[in-house]
Amino acid sequence: RAGRWTGPSTARNAADLGDPSRVRVTHPFHPLAGQEFEFVKRRKSWQLDRVYFHDGEGELVCLPAEWTDAVPADPFVVVSAGRSPFHIDGLLEASAVVASAMAR
Repeated sequence: RAGRWTGPSTARNAADLGDPSRVRVTHPFHPLAGQEFEFVKRRKSWQLDRVYFHDGEGELVCLPAEWTDAVPADPFVVVSAGRSPFHIDGLLEASAVVASAMAR
């Protein structure tokens, strides 16, 4: 039926991930970086995209989806191969903050 709303999906796209039952922490500075865990669900919480999984102790943990392999890698980071720690969005935001502070 056209126009039928089915609600948001919490399932990850299997084409984006090797094993949809697992999630890997990819944030380089997170203590769990590089480790894989049992995927539980993905949902929006307070307007943030969050991934829920069970850690090594069996505790339910949630992280921003961007800190896991549930979100494809940023193309800039892939192409730059780690040569630049800055992203254009972050640099533009920092520039706006500095300009605002100097205007005061």
